[in-house]
Amino acid sequence: MKLYTEENEMIKINKKRFLVTLLILLVIGTITLFTTGFVVGHQAAHAKSDTYDDLRAFTRALELIKSNYVEEPNTKDLIQGAIRGMISSLDPHSSYMSERAFKEINMDIKGEFQGVGIQIGIKNQQLTVISPIEDTPADRAGIAAGDKILKINDEWTKDMSIEDAVDRMRGPKGTQVTLMLFREGWDKPKDVTITRDVIKVQSVKSRMLEGDIGYVKIIQFQGKTAADVDKAMKKLEEKGMKRLVLDLRNDPGGLLDASVDVSSLFLPKDKLVVYIQGRRKDDRKDFLATGGVAVRDYPVVVLVNSGSASASEIVAGALQDSKRAVIIGTQTFGKGSVQTVFPLDGNTGMRLTTAKYYTPSGRSIQNVGIAPDIEVKLPKVKDAKDGESAHMIVREKDLERHLKNDTVKEPEAKPKESKGKSEDEFVMETVPKDDKDDIQLQKAMELLKTGDIFKNIPAKPAPVAAEKEKAK
Repeated sequence: MKLYTEENEMIKINKKRFLVTLLILLVIGTITLFTTGFVVGHQAAHAKSDTYDDLRAFTRALELIKSNYVEEPNTKDLIQGAIRGMISSLDPHSSYMSERAFKEINMDIKGEFQGVGIQIGIKNQQLTVISPIEDTPADRAGIAAGDKILKINDEWTKDMSIEDAVDRMRGPKGTQVTLMLFREGWDKPKDVTITRDVIKVQSVKSRMLEGDIGYVKIIQFQGKTAADVDKAMKKLEEKGMKRLVLDLRNDPGGLLDASVDVSSLFLPKDKLVVYIQGRRKDDRKDFLATGGVAVRDYPVVVLVNSGSASASEIVAGALQDSKRAVIIGTQTFGKGSVQTVFPLDGNTGMRLTTAKYYTPSGRSIQNVGIAPDIEVKLPKVKDAKDGESAHMIVREKDLERHLKNDTVKEPEAKPKESKGKSEDEFVMETVPKDDKDDIQLQKAMELLKTGDIFKNIPAKPAPVAAEKEKAK
């Protein structure tokens, strides 16, 4: 099984059986009955009774549909629909995986899949383009961040899940998919037909900046990302790099192990990088810096923004807590959960949130993200210029059914004014193409040139602890 941390659902699956699960629940209930006394045992028996009632209701509904629906239903489709609905009632990152999506999961780990090449999400209850992937069919077709996807081929996307949309837009190289899009400023929706291709997501880019300052950008955390970062830094070091800008902006995340391995390039062996905590107290698992490669000790500045999610946040949090790097930019996405992929019958699967992760200091970034040491805001635009990297401002706290943060008190949601479209509905952050216009990058370079990058970091107020639930 693979552990995933990505927030947004890229056109990549950005995830045993019901009766077996029921049996496990019943066994746990029986053990509780005999080991914890009458009161708790009575509660377990009551819970078991409720489960039986729910199962009877499900069976009754299934039989009524099979007997009375106007057309002969497909039982397999009904069962799969029930599983899909059950999983979709959980958090926004748990999802049902179709047969094709489950088969392609190894391609996703390698950063390669067949589709159109866009990151999507749900914004104001509408399927929305978060960002096109550079140099893909979607990018070449002119699809832009903020576009609303109204139809995929002949199917309306209203109430369509991200996973269903992913499944419909993916397909073999050379085949076509038609998207009905609406963009702010258009008089009416437009159909855009895209020819699918093999999408290869380059994980790492690097180059020298001014003087001895190097630049490494991680686009997505894949299986070989740490090795690619190590290779890129060695080449930059050969060119005289003594200071580094690590750019994690608009990086949606990826594999948990990859984030640990990247952090290990900057931290001493056995230093805590992140730990994950399941539902039970004894489910904690620590991830330590692996060692095995030369640890860099030169100054590092990490760039983040609202598009930096999950695995990106693990790296930023680990380096921030360890006083190994200064974080510059804006508040990150705020996805602090880990997903595990489980196989189901019929070559399908499910991606289930199984744990939350915590930075070395014990803070959860769920819904609140990583606060930069030095805040520098990107320009906000409605339309990006050619060559600019635009990303819609959507965060974990904006997603329906998101998990709560158990270490800090979340800010209260501000009521939206009902004056037509909300102001932030189409707002994007844009990373300028020209380094001279990139104010976050310029701030990072300015800080690195001072020598002691930690000297002028403003003090932060202590976080407000979450209120513990009173004992009943």
